[in-house]
Amino acid sequence: MQQAAQQPIEDLREQFDELKAQLESLKNQAPANKISMVVFSGELDKVLAAFVIATGAAAMGMEVVMFFTFWGTPVLRDKNKSVGGKDMMGKMFGTMLPKGTGAVKLSKMNMGGMGTAMMKSLMKKKNVASVEQMMELAADLGVQIFICEMSMDLMGFKREEMIAYPDLTYCGVAKFMEEAANSRVQLFI
Repeated sequence: MQQAAQQPIEDLREQFDELKAQLESLKNQAPANKISMVVFSGELDKVLAAFVIATGAAAMGMEVVMFFTFWGTPVLRDKNKSVGGKDMMGKMFGTMLPKGTGAVKLSKMNMGGMGTAMMKSLMKKKNVASVEQMMELAADLGVQIFICEMSMDLMGFKREEMIAYPDLTYCGVAKFMEEAANSRVQLFI
């Protein structure tokens, strides 16, 4: 009789263990408290928005990954660094594209640079952090920045001309996709 009474308990233990294993599997599949964003644009308003979102998310305890590609890549060039050994196309891109955060322009109402100057003046007057300040804050908050190596190669940019940023990662789209795959939020800016 005692044997018969123990069987339902064993059945319950098995069911409990099975449910526990299923729950663990679901936990492993749940997205992380993380935001991954592609920064495709190198325009002032869009780059600023990307850093506002990134620093806000990091301040809320989220892990943040920013993947700079194509027109977003020049934003990460250091205005004080110059490198040689570029081919003709690399020199052309280097000359035509903005060099660093201070050279980016508005996406709308730029008006030959006047709109950008007005926006920067208004930001300063209203105590809105500049892109440079937002980038410093992002570094302090542990925001990860990835740079697309393919974009750098296409535009003739070299690692030596990029900004000094903690743990700056040069990678391809596969690395970003690995990061984005388990992110709760993915953005394209």
